[in-house]
Amino acid sequence: MNSCVTGLQWGDEGKGKVVDILAENSDIVIRYSGGANAGHTVVIGDEKFALHLLPSGSVRPEMVCVIGNGVVLDPESVISEIKTLAQKDITLDNRLFISENAHVVLDYHKKEDQLREQSLGKNKIGTTIRGIGPCYADKIGRSYAVRMADLRDLDALKEKLQNIIDYKNKIFAALYNAEPIDAGAILEKCKLYADKLLPFTIDTTEFLHKAIADGKSLLFEGAQGALLDLDHGTFPFVTSSNASSLGMPVGCGVPAKMVDKFIGVVKAYSTRVGAGPFPTEQDNEIGQLIREKGNEYGTTTGRPRRCGWFDAVAVKYTAAIGSIDEIALMHLDTITAFEEIKVCKAYKINGKEITFFPANAAKLAQAECIYETVPGWEGDLTKMKSFDQLPENAQNYIKLIEKLTGKPITVIGVGPKRSQTIHR
Repeated sequence: MNSCVTGLQWGDEGKGKVVDILAENSDIVIRYSGGANAGHTVVIGDEKFALHLLPSGSVRPEMVCVIGNGVVLDPESVISEIKTLAQKDITLDNRLFISENAHVVLDYHKKEDQLREQSLGKNKIGTTIRGIGPCYADKIGRSYAVRMADLRDLDALKEKLQNIIDYKNKIFAALYNAEPIDAGAILEKCKLYADKLLPFTIDTTEFLHKAIADGKSLLFEGAQGALLDLDHGTFPFVTSSNASSLGMPVGCGVPAKMVDKFIGVVKAYSTRVGAGPFPTEQDNEIGQLIREKGNEYGTTTGRPRRCGWFDAVAVKYTAAIGSIDEIALMHLDTITAFEEIKVCKAYKINGKEITFFPANAAKLAQAECIYETVPGWEGDLTKMKSFDQLPENAQNYIKLIEKLTGKPITVIGVGPKRSQTIHR
């Protein structure tokens, strides 16, 4: 069976844990979108792994891992992750494969990201300043793009980089009065990247199609969440790639019809990092309590996440556009001990009640939530192993989300560890 795991909210849903669990019954795990702006956390025993580019299955020593062409690859980040795992006796030799068509994030992308955000002031998008947007922009523009395959010919790359950086420096000087980037320094870094990463670099599309022909089980891993999808999220407060499952085929070259099951991951509440509309946000004591109980601080940036109640309107929408078959509900333990819990079941915009999510930031900003309020529950959920062991009110909460989203919840996270998971 081939499966695809994607987030159905604004990212940070707990995809890393779900992918790690499903990887036990898979042969290959494939990361197909985003860049080092993603943060996937895997907890094994008392060991915590924070991954940004490596697929979450990489912590399993036998797992084959692929970084697809849809990823913008920060060489420094992935080299650091490989080194960190090696220090824990987890090696990736002969089991990590990076697409030769993946675009490369270089220092000038990060500088451009930072300068642009600073210039926007209060209107900034709230990027992670990792150079993701500028790299994707160069990919679309084509003329100034660098891909992993370019590292194979450093003489040709030297000429290409000089042209790119001459252009970038003109932009930096004219728009931001910024200091120029040194092309020579970038090239020297690229020589290091070539030495460290070319042994992993192949045509991953060919590799994956051969694996499918050989009957291997593939697990596709998305980054961020569907509400941050470039085309279908809360534009312009989105990421620069198709973060929903719609990005899977283009991000690795495998058609969606070859996927047997699409699994959407959600939190039992909602969070968002950075700017943009967030209808169920609780910018109050409730939101702060969720933040502290759930340790809602960014894996990549450390920024505090905005927190609020579960938004069934948004999740029903992302489940629909993503062809989601079932949902994994994570962080149920975080909202234990609340006297009452709310779920947004509809919006009211300009006096009209709607249940289909408007993926338009200006329109969404006007949304007033219509909530259904349910009683909370008590108890230590982290030790519970079955759905029937959960408090009755927790069971009813899960059933309510199933009813409002129209999708079955088959996995329930009651703690950060692999073992703290209920399978229905």
